[in-house]
Amino acid sequence: MTTSSTSDENEERADLPRVSTGSGGLDDILGGGFDADRVYLYEGRPGTGKTTIALQFLLEGVRSGERVLYITLSETERELKLVAKRHGWSLAKVDMFELVPPETTLDPERQLTVFHPADMELSETIDLVFKEVERINPTRVVFDSLSELRLLAQSPLRYRRQVLALKHFFASRHCTVVLLDDLSAAQDDLQLHSIVHGVILLEQLAIDYGAERRRLRVLKMRGIPFRGGFHDFVIETGGLKIFPRLVAAEHHADFAIEYTPSGNAELDQLLGGGLERGTNALLIGAAGVGKSSLALTFAIAAAERGEHAALFAFDEGRGTIEARAHTLGLPLVKHVEAGLIELKQIDPAELSPGEFAAAVRRCVEDNGARIVIIDSLNGYLNAMPDERFLILQMHELLSYLAQQGVLTILVLAQHGLVGPMETPLDISYLSDAVLMLRYFEVGGTVRRALSVVKKRSGRHEHTIREFRLSGNGISIGPPLKDFSGIFSGNPRFTGTHIPNVVDDADGRD
Repeated sequence: MTTSSTSDENEERADLPRVSTGSGGLDDILGGGFDADRVYLYEGRPGTGKTTIALQFLLEGVRSGERVLYITLSETERELKLVAKRHGWSLAKVDMFELVPPETTLDPERQLTVFHPADMELSETIDLVFKEVERINPTRVVFDSLSELRLLAQSPLRYRRQVLALKHFFASRHCTVVLLDDLSAAQDDLQLHSIVHGVILLEQLAIDYGAERRRLRVLKMRGIPFRGGFHDFVIETGGLKIFPRLVAAEHHADFAIEYTPSGNAELDQLLGGGLERGTNALLIGAAGVGKSSLALTFAIAAAERGEHAALFAFDEGRGTIEARAHTLGLPLVKHVEAGLIELKQIDPAELSPGEFAAAVRRCVEDNGARIVIIDSLNGYLNAMPDERFLILQMHELLSYLAQQGVLTILVLAQHGLVGPMETPLDISYLSDAVLMLRYFEVGGTVRRALSVVKKRSGRHEHTIREFRLSGNGISIGPPLKDFSGIFSGNPRFTGTHIPNVVDDADGRD
């Protein structure tokens, strides 16, 4: 959390009520919203969502029974109403003062006063604003935008004086003001930052493929502790949906440290009793070796116990996952329909890290998920190739899930099928347990091997066991004592008799 205030300012604002910004996500970032009767700045390039979030601020006032005013020097009333209509809003109770020329001939019956800012002096424009505010007496005001004032002022000194005049005028009234600025200045307008009480920056980032990414950052907030850093957001019907950056230290829940069984006795034995709640396990191996199927057994076992589980699928479609579960005899569809397993197919080109973390939090906090499966980390990285610090974000997410007592299962595919394997990223140091799955060849057949190579939280077997996928689920055989070099990619049989394949009722692989 970051603050930028002196002790005197903190005392001065200690008794001020908080004012909701109209966005639950931004209120969360600010710890409750704005201080009342202060002046704030939303800045960002055109198209970043400033007008939309400003309207949310006013409509929140309308819902609270307040008088609100939108002063516009850059957009017409018609344009604003179109924005509101597409979000399902009505501006009937929002007073508007329009200082732009109408798009059609001025209607004598029109109640809005209309001026062209280029035809009047800057001081006259400010005076008109003051008179309208005195007439309406609003408790919330949006001023759109400072870019027009900057053009009228023609000099930085005159512009600063007029912005200060605005600030001092509103300071004498019980009014919370949001100023909008589209960053049309040739350089960062830091003098404007020094005048207002808070600054929020909105950005829109273009990536090589897929949807654009939007994020915001609180640059300054006098007297208000806030969550620093960048926070992802999207613009959807209903306004800006902001996803506050996840800070694991802010979330902790008491839970019993106990084993989470997989539903397979041999696998639980290999794991020393199972995987503990509040830990994470990494399943690593070649494509198709059975990592996703193994992860799925934990979700099914949880559902059989009446617990909730969530599966985030980056690589496969829902139909493929359900078909695989049916082939293995796992009743996935039944539990999905019962609401015990939440199956979310992630569109790789449409997701930001913040939105993904928010989706995981909803599953845990709203739906009570006790197991979370991310299948796969390869898909997660490919979904967000332009995002930096993804490993740090994953670390924060894993820490959050651990503090909630959730078992997290991560699937990671290695490059290659047989022989030496390459891992696209090393996340094993973040994992509490690592299960390695490999193909190996013996007697002219391709088989699968499984071993627990790491488990921080307790004992486990150090053997390598053969396993098989069949219509009865996953079958695990005895330790492969007569083999060596299985995980190095060069298996050698040192016994006298090649063992039989794991017993299976229907013989399917």
